[in-house]
Amino acid sequence: MLKIGCHLSSSKGYLAMGKEAVKIGANTFQFFTRNPRGGAAKPLNVEDMQAFCTFASEHGIGQILAHAPYTLNACAADEGLRDFAKNVMTDDLMRLSYIPGSMYNFHPGSHVKQGAEAGITYISDMLNAILKEDQTTTVLLETMAGKGTEVGRSFEEIRAIIDRVELSGHLGVCMDTCHVYDAGYDIVDDLDKVLEEFDSVIGLSRLKAVHLNDSKNPFASHKDRHEKIGEGSIGLEAVTRIINHPLLRELPFYLETPNDLDGYAKEIAMLKDLYGK
Repeated sequence: MLKIGCHLSSSKGYLAMGKEAVKIGANTFQFFTRNPRGGAAKPLNVEDMQAFCTFASEHGIGQILAHAPYTLNACAADEGLRDFAKNVMTDDLMRLSYIPGSMYNFHPGSHVKQGAEAGITYISDMLNAILKEDQTTTVLLETMAGKGTEVGRSFEEIRAIIDRVELSGHLGVCMDTCHVYDAGYDIVDDLDKVLEEFDSVIGLSRLKAVHLNDSKNPFASHKDRHEKIGEGSIGLEAVTRIINHPLLRELPFYLETPNDLDGYAKEIAMLKDLYGK
């Protein structure tokens, strides 16, 4: 069975997101932990989270993916911004402890002309300060398109972060199809080679989730603009190969395409139909 979902609004709570996911045919979903362009989080509602866990078990909703706000920059040049990132992630992981087995995805950040090595050091330092031995949430580093001074534009940069983290057993990777394609990894014409490289550099055991997006821009553009499935430069044939690849097909896929709920429902139905073909 294809594990497929999309990005849902968390404004109405976890149970509401679960019901919305079922309504559009999803069996997992992604959501922002708080305002994606700010830092404020809603008050913790443990009853809602417990009700969601019950609903998810009853309706076959699998491992969900929380997404850190875009404002989180663990390798910012400004110490205050790095402290903000640390505090936000600490709070988010505390909240997610009420949903055992969940995942938490974040953009590694932008080093802002300090250099990738400095950025990698700051990111790993933050993770070393935050990760706990007994946590149940897996933290995912997202592959990036290489726009500006982004860290995570290559598998090697992701690996360098992991290597510096003491409790690296709590770390995984979320591969964004738009990002890796825009970064110069040819998942359209040479998916096997890309996965071989990922395995060689990072290890496929670290790959825990896929952001399934088409791209508005051409290969290796370093632009990062998502497109609806089958309407961009990656194309439907390549997406079909991705969801059916033996090394990927059991992973959860999360759509971040420019859609409303009806559009997501159509994409989910289409991808379910293409699964196994």
